[in-house]
Amino acid sequence: MIAEWSEKICVFEATGLAFMTDRIMKWPDLVNRRQPKPDATIPYGRDDLQVIDIWKPKVQGELSPAVIMIHGGCWQTKIAERDLMNWIANDLREHGVGVWNIEYRCVDTGGGYPATYQDVGRAADLFPKLAAGYGFKTDTIIAIGHSAGGHLALWLGNRSALPKSSKIRGESPVAIDLAISQGGLPDLRVGSQRIGHPCGTDAPAAMSGPDFAETSPPEMTPGPARQVLFHNTLDPIAPPEFAKQYVKNVTARNVDVLLMETAAEGHVELIAPDSKSWARQRMLILQKLELGSDN
Repeated sequence: MIAEWSEKICVFEATGLAFMTDRIMKWPDLVNRRQPKPDATIPYGRDDLQVIDIWKPKVQGELSPAVIMIHGGCWQTKIAERDLMNWIANDLREHGVGVWNIEYRCVDTGGGYPATYQDVGRAADLFPKLAAGYGFKTDTIIAIGHSAGGHLALWLGNRSALPKSSKIRGESPVAIDLAISQGGLPDLRVGSQRIGHPCGTDAPAAMSGPDFAETSPPEMTPGPARQVLFHNTLDPIAPPEFAKQYVKNVTARNVDVLLMETAAEGHVELIAPDSKSWARQRMLILQKLELGSDN
């Protein structure tokens, strides 16, 4: 996939996703690095995008904890695919944490409502069923997603509370203990009206479906997952102001949510393994999984 990155970077620039300041990382600063590779890739459906990358820590004789990971890209495959997350997936692998990195159909590749949700839900539900076969344990399940993937991670955290009649709930939704949004865009109602945003309004509208109460986390019935939002102060795609409004909305509904801001970093740093914001995320993950920050 690395050969395709130059084309994808041009798409970012053309849609306004390139950054206009030297103070923060630009996409080439990340994607032009040597890209680490997963240990295995498995299908969960017939479409080429219905696959999961498996990242396995080198641990002898015991099961490792793992996270479910979801990439962003404005819900559009032409902007990003799962390998955008490879650098932090590898960093977690080196710290003793496995990764279940989900690919899915986006609004430009047969997704949107309901297909994107059905893909993400199906792939996530396979984690507790297949985890032991890949050396993972599932006593604590974390979902983490970047940008549009942050919306999907928070959605996964609430999914078990959807009515059983919902097209996107599934028969036995995986129970998420912690949902981490990395510069996420969880409010689809606002996103579908946010004129001038680099993601546009068409993609969040296509993700909305007939009822925001099933697709947009601030309007969903809260699930059991604790929610943590990581935002960076120089992020023009998902500035902290977006998160503060989200926190205000869901706190009023008794949702356990925490906002963590990192100064002087942008959208790319959230998934760059050597950034301050990722170091904070990694520490939270290791603590939640009871591994300690020095692993």
